[in-house]
Amino acid sequence: MNFDLSPELAELHARVRAFVDDRILPAEQQLVAEDRAGQDATLRGLQAQARQAGLWTPHLPTDLGGLGLGVTGMAVVFRAMGRSPVGPRVFNCDAPDQGNMDLLLKAGSEAIRARYLEPLCRGEITSAFCMTEPAPGAGADPRNLRTRATAQGDGWVLEGHKWYATGAGAAAFLIVMARTSDDPRSGATLFVVDRHAEGVVHVRDVETLAEPLLTHREAELRFEGVRLGPEAVLGKVGEGFRLAQVRLVPARLTHCMRWLGLADRALTLCRDYLGERISFGKPLAEHQLVQQKVADAAEGIHAGNLMTFHCAWLLEQGRAREARTFSSLAKRYVAQLLCRVLDDAIQLHGGLGYSRDLPFADWYRYARAARIADGPDEVHTGVIARDVLTGQVELLG
Repeated sequence: MNFDLSPELAELHARVRAFVDDRILPAEQQLVAEDRAGQDATLRGLQAQARQAGLWTPHLPTDLGGLGLGVTGMAVVFRAMGRSPVGPRVFNCDAPDQGNMDLLLKAGSEAIRARYLEPLCRGEITSAFCMTEPAPGAGADPRNLRTRATAQGDGWVLEGHKWYATGAGAAAFLIVMARTSDDPRSGATLFVVDRHAEGVVHVRDVETLAEPLLTHREAELRFEGVRLGPEAVLGKVGEGFRLAQVRLVPARLTHCMRWLGLADRALTLCRDYLGERISFGKPLAEHQLVQQKVADAAEGIHAGNLMTFHCAWLLEQGRAREARTFSSLAKRYVAQLLCRVLDDAIQLHGGLGYSRDLPFADWYRYARAARIADGPDEVHTGVIARDVLTGQVELLG
């Protein structure tokens, strides 16, 4: 095992980290304030700088303007981008667009790629992935899928109800999972749907624990007799569940990468404060209970980093079946870790940490969704336990 980065990847990581620290972090509050006011001048300016620096969509192939990074390369640079909640958007690597780019790249026809993928990669449009439905529809259990596409002529008619479709309100197109048969394995199909097609109704943006930020606005949608041509099918009819897994396993990892970057930044902010704040006659950093929290955070970030790299390595080796289990391990662990690190950061800073003078409270509200999105903790716990108990995973292999 070799944990050294190649010289090229180490240099790229250094450039991304410097861009985040020197350009994004100083403009972070301005960018957020503009976004709340419906403006994007600072964001667009930073995106132009990212392009000029050769750091735009580095995960994509070179023919689409990227750097052709593999999954482990993405793990390196996405951690640096994740040091700011707005960082991934500056580089056009944020969810859900980044996962949708990868999916269209793998399964999109030439027509779909020309119409949607290329402008998405250029940052001219945004997208959404529509799978989750209000109860009793699909949530953690996709078998509850109720949105249905019915064959009509050579096309389809789409009827259904979705919510928590991140960014769908402002998206140019949607990737929609719909039932096309009652087969438990091949009964779902993915469709690429124009957001402004007749019958696509934006009901509302769901108010959540976290304030809306950039494309992280959770839309509720209805599909009322939306007519789709045969070209709207992504991949093949009946491949919806399989393609969702193709998208979700790497997407879980990219979430982990971003979350680790934010956890590391939070710990760094704690370090600076704990060495200066005097309490009961000595710096907080010298109190053992404080040191316990710091050690727990350091241990957790390191463990999450190793889990993420290991799973990324499995994917690059073509061992996708094994990677599914380890992606659940990483996603469950890192999501809980981020929440714990931020909760401890608030605690260590006392009233200052609870205030909005520091970003921890805002970050925590954003981070709490991590334990639900892309599969709640309980589902991943079940997957891990099942694979261990049935001997499908070798932990010390």
